Amino acid sequence: MNTPVSFIDPVSLAASARLRVVLVGTQHPGNIGAAARALKTMGLARLVLVAPENYPAEEAYRRAAGADDLLADAAVVATLAEAVADCQLVLGCTARSRRVQLEEHAPRQAAALAVGRAAAGGEVALVFGRERTGLSNEELQLCHAAVHIPANPEYSSLNLAAAVQVLAYELRMALLDGAPATAASPAHPDDVPASHAHMEGFFAQLADTLDAIDFHKGRTPDSAMRKLRRLFAKADLNEQEVRLLRGILADAQRMARLAGAGGSGSLS
Repeated sequence: MNTPVSFIDPVSLAASARLRVVLVGTQHPGNIGAAARALKTMGLARLVLVAPENYPAEEAYRRAAGADDLLADAAVVATLAEAVADCQLVLGCTARSRRVQLEEHAPRQAAALAVGRAAAGGEVALVFGRERTGLSNEELQLCHAAVHIPANPEYSSLNLAAAVQVLAYELRMALLDGAPATAASPAHPDDVPASHAHMEGFFAQLADTLDAIDFHKGRTPDSAMRKLRRLFAKADLNEQEVRLLRGILADAQRMARLAGAGGSGSLS
């Protein structure tokens, strides 16, 4: 009988250091500890907590069952945007469809995607929401794609730590399979995929520009911005491309200001 492989090659080991699990608004500290335990059993070490309701707490350390080091090293931040600011790929784990339409992956597909991006040098986050309500629509808009665990539809209630364990297992299996042969660091710094913070800066400027040129014409901007977010997420922009687009937006804003000031003669 073949012995299962348990060795992670150096490239994949380096990739694992770029994988983080983000828990948003966790309500029960025991779930934080259980999630830390789930990560450590799969060789993962990075945990980020966004505005936990009750933390630090003794219950978290009890449920961690020896994964105290992950809790000690866990970053605690105020917002999801802060937690993923330096990431090139953000995957939101969600149990049901919402108004925010994202490309959806099964856990195995998501893990392969995450490990591939991490092996190429990118920071990757897997985001889990609150126990009762999951991730809000606004938080899902900060994600590039969604991950859905295909649980029993007649009883799909999955504990937060159990969901983390499922994804952590799939990440480990992807790491054990080895980093994709095509995963290589970009040859030029400008070819690095744009960070989450840079993309959010671009989206904010895009929203301001659309307002400045009266693109929405009195209609609510939410629908258009959701579609534009999906469009640019699929484009997988690099840093240079984002700078180019922001330069175009800056000129469009300047022209709109001149037009608004009645300076039509200055537009030639």
